[in-house]
Amino acid sequence: MANSDLTKRHVLTLSSLAKEVTRPTIRATALVFEDPASRELEERLNRIAPSTANVLIAGETGTGKELAAHFIHESSPRRGGSFIAVNCGAFVETLIDSELFGHEKGAFTGADQARVGWFEAAHGGSIFLDEIGDLSLPLQVKLLRVLQEREIVRVGARKPIAVDVRVIAATNIDLEEAVQLGRFRQDLFYRLNVARVDLKPLRERTGDILPLAHYFLDLYGGQHARSGLTFGAAASRLLLSYSWPGNIRELENVVHHAVLLARQDEIQPADLNLSRRGLERGPTATAHEASLAASFERLFEEGAPDLFDRVSGDLIRAALDHCGGVQVQAAKLLGISRNVLRAHLARMGVIAGRRKRSRSLSA
Repeated sequence: MANSDLTKRHVLTLSSLAKEVTRPTIRATALVFEDPASRELEERLNRIAPSTANVLIAGETGTGKELAAHFIHESSPRRGGSFIAVNCGAFVETLIDSELFGHEKGAFTGADQARVGWFEAAHGGSIFLDEIGDLSLPLQVKLLRVLQEREIVRVGARKPIAVDVRVIAATNIDLEEAVQLGRFRQDLFYRLNVARVDLKPLRERTGDILPLAHYFLDLYGGQHARSGLTFGAAASRLLLSYSWPGNIRELENVVHHAVLLARQDEIQPADLNLSRRGLERGPTATAHEASLAASFERLFEEGAPDLFDRVSGDLIRAALDHCGGVQVQAAKLLGISRNVLRAHLARMGVIAGRRKRSRSLSA
């Protein structure tokens, strides 16, 4: 199965899922469900989505928390309603109350007309509160009341307004630790943490790296009239060995950079703008094994009759390339004897097989 086919089937993008967002543009950031860990995530999201429970999504920056929230909304009975995304860390402290809950005319200087807040705008749908840990304690109290009473009060008003909204919150900090430090209300944490989703960093689900990289390559290659670009074998290996401290967002930027600056149609390691920090912290062996498992699963689905010969042949060729064609070193790297390696090479037609000596019998 070609990488482009995998991408079309398994990549979820913000642009393909979004109904309504608060930003003027939508990033290309995407999730895939190729790695075994991501397949478990997909199953968990599918179980959570049909309910009305509040959801807390935890994960490092760039892991796709907003996209996971979109997935939950679009897989729920609320998919016909609005999806409102709000970054709690992007508002001025004095204005966030008005942004979330709205205000009446004359509520403060400059309020020349009444305004609906994000909670009212999300009525009948879902509201995504990103970076929930950045909310001040007074606003946490107001949010707790909204979750308990299912109603909001606009700034400058006294009459509450009922809202039917599903709250999906996200954080890149440890909220339980924040509770212990007195920075986040425990009761609010419990209200949000009804259904928990933990997004693993990209370095722990390396089976997603190449499908994502090919998706971004197709996307930006098309935008910049370079649709013929491919990743060379060395570049692909480097993408898999890099630790991706910036997760999917960093991968997207690295591929975009390569599309802009690659001099050949085949992207080389020198075209990848990777940070020293990520190069020094490669993924663990466990992550590599998970990536291999995902690759094997795709091959099993293809049902190739000569699968063992294909896989063992590719492994032997890769070892020989790594060792510059020196058979003794390649055999040591593979953990087999040189004679066993030569037998494999002969079966593959790489070298000539040995002829058995025939003994002449004397009368």
